[in-house]
Amino acid sequence: GVQSAKILAVFPFPGKSQYIFAEQYLRELSRRDHNVTVINTFGSNESDPNFRVIGATKIHKLMEAFGSGDFFQPASQWSMLTMTTEFLNMLTTNVLEEDGVKQLLEGKESFDLVILETVQNDALFGLAQHFNALTIGISSFGTDQHIDELMGNISPLSYNPMLLSSRTEHMNYEQRLWNIWEASVGWIHKRLIHLPSQQKLYKQYFPEASKTLEQVLDNFSLMLLGQHFSLSYPRPYLPNMIEVGGLHLKQPKEAKPLPEQIAKFVESAKHGVIYFSMGSNIKSSDLPVATRTTLLKTFASLKQRVLWKFELEQLKDQPENVLISKWFPQPDILAHPNVKLFITHGGLLSTIESIYFGKPVLGLPVFYDQHLNVERAKQAGYGLGLDLINLNGTDLQNKIVELLTNPSYAQAVQLKSTLFKDQKDTPLERAVWWTEYVIRHKGAMHLRSASRNLSFLQLHGVDTWGLICGVASLIGLIILFTLLLLLKILRYILCRQSTKSAKLKNQ
Repeated sequence: GVQSAKILAVFPFPGKSQYIFAEQYLRELSRRDHNVTVINTFGSNESDPNFRVIGATKIHKLMEAFGSGDFFQPASQWSMLTMTTEFLNMLTTNVLEEDGVKQLLEGKESFDLVILETVQNDALFGLAQHFNALTIGISSFGTDQHIDELMGNISPLSYNPMLLSSRTEHMNYEQRLWNIWEASVGWIHKRLIHLPSQQKLYKQYFPEASKTLEQVLDNFSLMLLGQHFSLSYPRPYLPNMIEVGGLHLKQPKEAKPLPEQIAKFVESAKHGVIYFSMGSNIKSSDLPVATRTTLLKTFASLKQRVLWKFELEQLKDQPENVLISKWFPQPDILAHPNVKLFITHGGLLSTIESIYFGKPVLGLPVFYDQHLNVERAKQAGYGLGLDLINLNGTDLQNKIVELLTNPSYAQAVQLKSTLFKDQKDTPLERAVWWTEYVIRHKGAMHLRSASRNLSFLQLHGVDTWGLICGVASLIGLIILFTLLLLLKILRYILCRQSTKSAKLKNQ
C-alpha cells in the first residue's frame, strides 16, 4: 500500500477538454485517501474534504480578447509560435495572480507531489520546487518535442510527425524535410523567445527559488501521456513515460440513459442520427456565417436527424431534423446504437471516444493536433476530412453519404475499437498505479534516463559523429592529396621519358 499523500494538481488551460481528460484520475486519487488540491480555470462549488478546487477563472475574460476568430487566420510558423508564447505567458500569470494560489504560496501548507499539465507553462513548474515536492507531468495529447526534452526521450523526426502538422508517421522525402525544418524553427524559437519569457515570469513569481528554472525542468519523475499505440502508432518511450489514452473514459462503460428530449429524438429517428460537435474550445456560434449556412442547408437535405452542439438558444433557419443544445452527454450519445456518424473538430478526446464507441468520423479540423488526428482517421480508414473554412455543400453531402453508406468505415472503426479495448488494465488503473509507484519510491529516480545529463550535441551524437566524420574527411583528404602527388610525380616521370625518347630520335 501507499501512505496517503498531499497532492497539488495544476491545470492552467482554459479549454475544458484538458481538464476533463484528467478529472476522473484526480478524483480516483482522492477516493484512494490522497488529499488532492486542484488549480484549474473553472472552479467548483462541490465541497469534499479530500478534493479541493482553486479556480483561476479570470482567464475567461482575458480569453475573449483572443476569440475563436484567431484560429482561422493563416500565419507563419514563427508568428504562430510567438502568439502561442504570449498565450501561455497569459495562462501562467493568470494562475500565479489568483488569490487562492497566492495564499497557497504564502501559507504554511506542504505538498508531497505536484501534478503538472505540461503545456510549456514552464514557470508554473516552479510550484514543485516551492513545496519541495515530487513532480509528475500529464499531457492530454501524448508526447511532443518539448515533453521528450523534459524526459530525455529521443523521437526520430523521420517517422514522428510534429504535433501541429497534418503529417502521419508515414512521410515521404518532402514531408520529412518539412518535419525537420519545423522542428528546427520550434527549437530555435523556444530558446530565443519562449524560455526567456518564462524565465522572467519564474524570477518574478519565485524570487526566493531554491532551484533555477533549468533544474526545475530536470525534475520530472513520471509523464502520463494521453495516447495509446492502438490509437496512433508505435513509437519510442522511456519507462517513466506511460500511455494513458482514454483516461477520461468511464470503463467498463455502461451508457446512461439519455435525457428525455434527446432520447425521444434519437430513438424515433428511422434513418439514424448524426452527432455534430466542435468540442469545448471552438464554438459553433463563432463559425463564419457562410460556413454555418452550408452546414444548415446540407443537414436539412439529409434523411438522418442531426444533434448539433450549438452555444446559442436560437438557430436561425433551423431545419426540423436538427436538434440544438449548448451541451450534450457526448459519451452516452456516441454509445447509442442509433447514432451512425460523428462530425467532429478532431480533438483527441473526441477521437478516442469515436474509436471506443465505434463510430466513423467526418473531421473538420481547425488547429492544434486536430489536423493530425483527422489524418490518422483517414489513414486507418474510419474517417474522412474537410476544410471547415472553405466548406462546400456538395463535398459535405457526398462525404456524409459515403461515410453512412459504405460499410468499410464502420468496419475499420470496430477493428480499432477492439484493439484499443484489448488492454490488461484500464488507463485509469495504470495512471493511478504509476502515480503511487512514484510516491512509494520517493520520485523513482532509478527510472531517470542518463540522457538528461547530456547536452543537445552529446545526446544526438553530434560531437562524436563530428569527430568521426572529421577524421574520416581528413584521412580522405590525405589519400586524395597523396594520389594527386603521385599523379604529379608520374606525369613528371612520363614527361621526362618522352622528352628523352624525343632527343634520342633526333640524334
